[in-house]
Amino acid sequence: MAHLHESNADLIARVRRIGGQVNAVERALSDESSDCAKVLHLVAAVRGAVNGLLDEIIADHLEAHVAHPDLSDDERRQGAQDLLAVIRRYSK
Repeated sequence: MAHLHESNADLIARVRRIGGQVNAVERALSDESSDCAKVLHLVAAVRGAVNGLLDEIIADHLEAHVAHPDLSDDERRQGAQDLLAVIRRYSK
C-alpha cells in the first residue's frame, strides 16, 4: 500500500493514541475501584477511534485501488475484492 506512505505519520500517530486508549481500559479494569460506566465509555472511545482509522484507510484504498483513473480493469477488480473482504470481516 504505497499510497499510505504519504499519510503514514498521521496513521501511526492515530494508532499510538489508540494504544494509549487501550492501556487506559486495561488500567481501569485493573483498578478495583473503577466505575463500570467509565470502563464502558473508555471501550466505546477505543471502538470509535479504531472505526475512524478504518474509515480513513478504506477511503485511501478506494482512491488508490478502485477509483484511480490509471488503473486497469483487473487492478480495479482486485482493489474492490480486497475491500469487500475487509467489509465482510468487519461486519461479522
